[in-house]
Amino acid sequence: MASYQEALTNDEFIKNLIEETATINHVEIIENVIDSLEQDDSAMVSHTQDGGYLWKFNYGSVEVFVRLTGKTDEDTITVWAVVLKLPVKDETKLMRKLLEMNCSSTLEARFGIIEDKVVVISTRTLAELSPGEVSRLITIVATLADNNDEALQSEFSAV
Repeated sequence: MASYQEALTNDEFIKNLIEETATINHVEIIENVIDSLEQDDSAMVSHTQDGGYLWKFNYGSVEVFVRLTGKTDEDTITVWAVVLKLPVKDETKLMRKLLEMNCSSTLEARFGIIEDKVVVISTRTLAELSPGEVSRLITIVATLADNNDEALQSEFSAV
């Protein structure tokens, strides 16, 4: 027999939701997700001078980085992994391919360029970020990077 919770007003529902998200320990959630994904005991964490965190771990053939700028709603979580180093052969064809992939297959992540490296990246503020969304962000970036790095390197590397 199903049990039903007492009906809440909109104000009560919003208040409960805010209280639940205010008590989320994002550091613990990130570390749990990394523990479930990392391979070969590769996970490392460092603390930044401004109170943030930076994790690195191996997933398949890529290194995945997770940066948490702090613990307030205005702080952000950024997840990224390098898939290809620039310069490459046929950069125009690569850029078109990445734009097409951004439109069709990257979900909440995207391809971009950071310091002459093609990356898969996703960024979100912590406001109203659930544990499931943290897990999804990290998993999507790690999976997309691992699924695409070798194909992109074999097609476009300038070696």
